[in-house]
Amino acid sequence: MWPHTDPQPATVCLRVSMLFNGVYRGRRVLITGHTGFKGSWMATWLLELGADVAGFSVDVPTSPANFDASGLRDKVRHYEGDIRDRGAFLAAAREFKPSCIFHLAAQSLVRRSYTSPVETFETNAIGTLNVLEALRHVPGIEAAVLITSDKCYRNRDWVWGYRETDTLGGEDPYSSSKGCAELIYHSYYCSFFGRTAGLPATATARAGNVIGGGDWTPDAIVPDCVRSWASGDPVVLRNPHAVRSWLQVLEVLSGYMWLGASLLSGASGANGESFNFGPPSEATYSVERLVSEFGKHWAKASWNVRPMHDAPEAQLLKLSCEKALAQLSWRTVLSFEETLALTAEWYREYLSGSADMFEFSLDQIRRYQRKASQSGLPWARSPEVAWQAV
Repeated sequence: MWPHTDPQPATVCLRVSMLFNGVYRGRRVLITGHTGFKGSWMATWLLELGADVAGFSVDVPTSPANFDASGLRDKVRHYEGDIRDRGAFLAAAREFKPSCIFHLAAQSLVRRSYTSPVETFETNAIGTLNVLEALRHVPGIEAAVLITSDKCYRNRDWVWGYRETDTLGGEDPYSSSKGCAELIYHSYYCSFFGRTAGLPATATARAGNVIGGGDWTPDAIVPDCVRSWASGDPVVLRNPHAVRSWLQVLEVLSGYMWLGASLLSGASGANGESFNFGPPSEATYSVERLVSEFGKHWAKASWNVRPMHDAPEAQLLKLSCEKALAQLSWRTVLSFEETLALTAEWYREYLSGSADMFEFSLDQIRRYQRKASQSGLPWARSPEVAWQAV
């Protein structure tokens, strides 16, 4: 089980504001899609790091939602607007005056992209274009990380991981829209950001299938399990043999935020680049293996297989993350079993109805930070980082 506390008498914790080289402490950070699963966890973590956080989202995408469970509406500056509305986003950015932007707003579901292709392309491609326009025209922004997806690659069901230089594109609208977002970014970097002094440092980030507490996305395997098992029902597996790189949400956010810190500090080799974030290439597992392992943390876990072919998805998809290791010294620290234990812990606490989920999420963040520090990851240490008894 994932440990709650240090068994030693003197419990210690990181002075977290100095993590990521201390670059987020006191900085204004704007997150698009802050009401979503990853965005809400990022907002929580940045608040812990001492950042002044704002978010721009069209709505709270699910009910329940981590954003609501953690009470983030009262903890960040909340801008409600559609990322497809360039004027609305420019107005929010000009008012908040961020020094850093993380762009996570997206239509993120493959199956939904078949029924809503126009919304998918407009949100993922034009939304990225609108953020890039803000980076050009809003003064004071120093850096931005634009999040796309592992599905931005043209999937050939290869047994090896896709590298950042592999062909972009995809057959389904979602994958294609993410490939489009990457192409738009590349054009803007070559035409403007890489040629004009004074514009922000920028990069894109691509990650595998992210899991963790607080995700209630429809048609996603972990939320489907939680909803079914909490009701005493078997979960339906529509694609049990699909193989994915499963990544705990704090792992991938550490990559995004370390990339952002590298851009803010002017580190060489980050500006204008794209980075994959995921587990080691051998750490890929089928949907059925994930459900079997996740089910060990539930009293009554069962599942049925019911293949669905109405919205085709790739059977095998994995990333090569050697570039992030070589250039950012970033890697994952959680095992597959630890990832699922941490995830199940959050959901059980939420379903108990008695916990302060903001504080509980902070506790998980702090335990993850400590493990990363003990593993020697550079984002989790600094000459100025101190350990203190609490």
